[in-house]
Amino acid sequence: MRATKAVLATMMLSTLSACASLKGSASDSAAPLVLQAQGSFAVGGKVVSTPGTFRNNAPTSEGQSFHGDHLYAFYQVPQNARRLPIVMLHGAYQSARSWETTSDGREGFQTLFLRRGFAVYLVDQPRRGRAGNSTVAASIEPTPFDQLFFDQFRIGKWPNYFDNVQFDRKPETLNQFFRSVTPNTGPFDANVISEAMAALFDRTGPGILFSHSQAGGPGWLTAIRSQNVKGIVALEPGSGFIFPEGELPPAMPSAAGTLSPESVPLADFKKLTRIPIVIYYGDNVPEQPTAERGQDNWRVRLAMARLWVDAINKHGGDAQLVHLPEIGIRGNTHFLMSDLNNVEIADLVSKFLAAKKLD
Repeated sequence: MRATKAVLATMMLSTLSACASLKGSASDSAAPLVLQAQGSFAVGGKVVSTPGTFRNNAPTSEGQSFHGDHLYAFYQVPQNARRLPIVMLHGAYQSARSWETTSDGREGFQTLFLRRGFAVYLVDQPRRGRAGNSTVAASIEPTPFDQLFFDQFRIGKWPNYFDNVQFDRKPETLNQFFRSVTPNTGPFDANVISEAMAALFDRTGPGILFSHSQAGGPGWLTAIRSQNVKGIVALEPGSGFIFPEGELPPAMPSAAGTLSPESVPLADFKKLTRIPIVIYYGDNVPEQPTAERGQDNWRVRLAMARLWVDAINKHGGDAQLVHLPEIGIRGNTHFLMSDLNNVEIADLVSKFLAAKKLD
């Protein structure tokens, strides 16, 4: 009887092993990840208080405090981690979810760079996601904007996908993508975000900042505020292009509105020239003005980013812009880190990090 049980147990383990092997090959997953640490915490923000005396049995706001405007960070540290961690900051209407499992179920940048030996910190910015306590009130309305985002993020022109798009077309993938959207719980404030991000880098020590979309502006400000930012990888920065006072380029009108540069003191701007910076943009961005709102929005952002890189380098910096179609990589959406070719994009980033001795 015991022998029979042993045989059955061996058969079961063999079957589970075979299933795991098949699952691994189907999903193209790599070997198991071994972590030496993981956890989460809040950092930055402030505490506001209401005057008066707190009454335990008849509570009002009097005498009470409120913690808000901090960020939330979740971190994982692999065994034998590289010397510099990576901090990943999401864009508009997003959270740390942007960097996690892709909408079609593959590994996102969080796991891809963990596998490459980096400790990874995922951030929910102040007044978003798990850092939702805002010290400033805001109204959250259930506004329908799925189709706008489909166009705006260059998946296609609703309801049609771009022919070459690096986005899985299964209905469930689009469902998961739309469900990654999350609102601000308070007004977007680049200074509040960058102050919390600088506090995070104070805690982590030297590291690399990955930013996406709307995080571009807060990302530059974070590097100005913290010398612990040793390099920036910016995926399609969409706003907050800062230039030295007196050196602003003209505002750029588009079918989606006007993109205006922002000014900072030259001394602050020059702090960005001490670190290597790379910017990546994807495909289906027109070269000439167009009435297509979703695409024209990115025409001016790409153009402004080119001027921004020129300004950094003019002042002695080390910045570069990579427009993926120009190097033969086609079909990328606004979400480079979760597109079907995100491993190829991660490879490009890894080469940059190695070239700049950030790995």
